[in-house]
Amino acid sequence: MTTFPEHFLWGTATAAYQVEGAWNEDGRGPSIWDTFSHTPGLVAGGDTGDVACDHYHRLEEDLDLLAALGVGAYRFSISWPRVQPGGTGPVNRAGVDFYSRLVDGLLARNISPVATLYHWDLPQELEDAGGWPHRDTASRFADYARLAGEALGDRVRTWITLNEPWCSAYLGYASGVHAPARAEPAAALAAVHHLNLGHGLAVQALRSTAAKDAQMSVTLNLHHVRGVSERDADAVRRADALANRAFLGPMLEGAYPRDLIADTASVTDWSFVRDGDEATARQPLDVLGVNYYNPTLVRRWDGDGPRETADGHQDGAASPWIACEDVEFVKQPGPYTEMGWNIDETGLTELLLRLHRDYPDMPTMITENGAAFPDPVAADGRVHDADRIDYLHRHLAAVSEAIAGGADVRGYFVWSLMDNFEWAHGYAKRFGIVRVDRETMERTWKDSAHWYRDVVAAGELPARDFARHA
Repeated sequence: MTTFPEHFLWGTATAAYQVEGAWNEDGRGPSIWDTFSHTPGLVAGGDTGDVACDHYHRLEEDLDLLAALGVGAYRFSISWPRVQPGGTGPVNRAGVDFYSRLVDGLLARNISPVATLYHWDLPQELEDAGGWPHRDTASRFADYARLAGEALGDRVRTWITLNEPWCSAYLGYASGVHAPARAEPAAALAAVHHLNLGHGLAVQALRSTAAKDAQMSVTLNLHHVRGVSERDADAVRRADALANRAFLGPMLEGAYPRDLIADTASVTDWSFVRDGDEATARQPLDVLGVNYYNPTLVRRWDGDGPRETADGHQDGAASPWIACEDVEFVKQPGPYTEMGWNIDETGLTELLLRLHRDYPDMPTMITENGAAFPDPVAADGRVHDADRIDYLHRHLAAVSEAIAGGADVRGYFVWSLMDNFEWAHGYAKRFGIVRVDRETMERTWKDSAHWYRDVVAAGELPARDFARHA
C-alpha cells in the first residue's frame, strides 16, 4: 500500500464555464468564451457552454454527489461575468447568491471550498477594452477579487487567483486556439505580465477582505520540459523560460528571468513592465497549485526538414511558443490519452522535486490531474474506465514518490468531477470520473469514481487490482 500524510487534502475540481450553463440567466454577462463558442468553426461540433452540465440548476444534486465521493475539498471557479457582468461596477446579487449557496452547501457537507477567481472567462466588455494585454484589466481583476472576498471571504479559506495563466496568455493571445482567438505575440507577452500583476493585486485585495487565516494560492500548468539529448539544453532552457519561469519568476522571486527578456527581445521591449510591478506580483503565498497532465519533449531544430510541433496543443494561426522558432516539440511515445497526450507519471515526480529544490519553503498541491478516454457505456449501463483508474493510480503513486523525496505536497484534486465542456474540443473529450449524459444530464458514476472514493476513504493507494470496480 502507498500511504499519504495524515492531513493530505483529497478533492476534485471543475471550472465555471465548463459546468455551469445558464450562460445568460440571472444577470450574468457574456464572457470571451461565450463569444468564442458562439463563433462558427472555433469549437468542435459547434458546441457551446450555454448549458454545459447544467450545474447552475443542479447544484444540490452535485453537492450530494461530492458528499458521496467523500472528498475533503472541492475546487470550483467563480464566473467573473456572473458576479460582475461587465467586469466593472457593482456585483450582480443573483450571481453572488449562487456561489454563496455553493459554499454553504459544501460546508454543510464538511467539504472545504477552494475558490478559483479566474478560470479563463474574462467579461467580454473587458476584452473589448483591450483584454489582458491592456494594463487596466489587472486593476479590474483586483476590484473583482475584492468583491469576491467581501461576499465569500468569511467562509472560503483557500483562494486561487488564476488558473493556468500560460493558457490565458499564449493560447488566447498568441496561437488563438482559445478565447479571445487573437494571434498577436507581443500582446501575448503583455498579457503574461498583466496576469502576473493582476495576481499580485488580487492577493492584496483578498488579504484585505477575506478571513485572516485564509490561504492564498495560484495554479500554474508548469511544463516539465525534457531534451531529446544533451545538445538540446538550450531548447529546454528557452521553453522553460517561456512556460514556467515567466510566471514563477515574478510571482515567487519578484523578477522576470533575464534570459526570457533576451529571448523575446525581437518581439517586445517589455516596456509594459513598470517600476514596482514585479514586487507587486510577488505576494506571499501559502501553497502553490500545480496542474500536470504530461511532460514536454524538445530538441534544437537545425532547419533541416519540417519542424515538429507536437506540444499537445491544437494548431492555431501561430505558435504559442513565442520566439522559439528554433525549438522542436517532439511527439513522445505512448500510451496516449484521448487528447493525444502521452502518459508519463515520472514527469510529475520530477516536477514536484524541482519545485522543492528551487522553492523549498513553498508547499504545493496538485490542483488538476486526470485524463480523457472514450468511456463507452457498457451493456450493464456502467462505464468501466480501467484506463483512467490506471492513469490516476500511476500519478498518485508519483505524488507519493515526490513526498518521499522531500516535497511538501498538501493535496490532490482529480480533474474532473464530471464530463464537461472541454473548451475548443467541445463535448468530444470526457475527463470526468462521473459521466454526464448530453441529452438528459443524468450523472452516472464511472468505475474511477468508485475507485477514487475508496482511495479517499482509506487515504492510501490499493494494490494495482482494478477488477473489483468492473
